Amino acid sequence: MNSTAMRFLLFALLVAALLGTTGWFSPAAAQGARGTAGSSRGAAERAAVELRRGMSLDEVQQLLGKPARTALSGTADTGTLRWTYTALASNASSDRNLNIDFSAKAAEPWTVSGWGWSNY
Repeated sequence: MNSTAMRFLLFALLVAALLGTTGWFSPAAAQGARGTAGSSRGAAERAAVELRRGMSLDEVQQLLGKPARTALSGTADTGTLRWTYTALASNASSDRNLNIDFSAKAAEPWTVSGWGWSNY
């Protein structure tokens, strides 16, 4: 690496560090939204329209991001995995949750078996 490229790289790192300490740049924001948190209810509802029965965990995560919460219930042979996404509205008292249920039998991958909106 030549000295000009090295100076530019050091300068870019310094600028990123300074912006991070002043709040202009947040590493968490660079990772993308956590589920539908931070997005409008309308955006979350538009994304949820693309949900289909039988979708895999990866397909749902590509569509909606990582869930805010997860829960697991069932037996060793069958079970239900629930992912919860929170859709933020302008009024915090009216936030809604999108609950997505996945089901699986032993030795099979999780697939979407249902979903629905609920008030938080």
